[in-house]
Amino acid sequence: MCGRFVATTGPADLARLYDAQPQVPEEAFTPSWNIAPTRDVLAVLERLDTDSGEVSRQVRALRWGLVPSWSKTPSAAAKMINARSETAHVKPAFRSAFSKRRCIIPSTGYYEWRQAPGGPGGRPYKQPYFLAPADGTLLGMAGLYEFWKDSTRPEDDPLAWLVTCTVLTTEATDNAGRVHDRMPLTITAANQAVWLDPDLTDPDSVRDLLHTPSGAELTVTAVATTVNSVRNDGPELLTEVEDPLPV
Repeated sequence: MCGRFVATTGPADLARLYDAQPQVPEEAFTPSWNIAPTRDVLAVLERLDTDSGEVSRQVRALRWGLVPSWSKTPSAAAKMINARSETAHVKPAFRSAFSKRRCIIPSTGYYEWRQAPGGPGGRPYKQPYFLAPADGTLLGMAGLYEFWKDSTRPEDDPLAWLVTCTVLTTEATDNAGRVHDRMPLTITAANQAVWLDPDLTDPDSVRDLLHTPSGAELTVTAVATTVNSVRNDGPELLTEVEDPLPV
């Protein structure tokens, strides 16, 4: 799974990288080295422009933790941060978004935890690891997004609408697999345009675009347990520590 990740690239830079229009003011963006569920994240998506009638590529802020449009409340968002790629196209919570509302969630990398023996006092603990592209590029995580309407608010109230997202995952391989059995799927540069295209609605064609990073593409770095608390946030969280579970 992917339960925490790092995102330090602002909307203007993402707009240049993905040839998109930033919908988030630069001053409203704060880089984070410890993004947790229900936080706002930057995502790249394509939407129909109601004024021009054309599809535009945008960088937008989405709430991490998908809320299905039919949900009565947004309370289940924290449980919907990941969607299994093997079943997302048939699950009621994700199948509509899988066909029509896909996005790319750029990140520097993500965290996973592995049970380790003998922490302080000899007690077992969970050792965190940071996984990131070995070449230093951004990890373009495959995502889905959805709109949820708060029925208690007027239709024209901008706070009535919540736009949320989830990260697609698959079975982990190689280096990532030694830490956790699931990992985020990514979208290669060659497949970005097709993945984001809202006119592509065939589930099988969509699934063909998903990419599983190989072990050679990801570095795995043991980091301090300070990342365990969402209150801690800063580049120091990526400092390497001695790995208690070396390969």
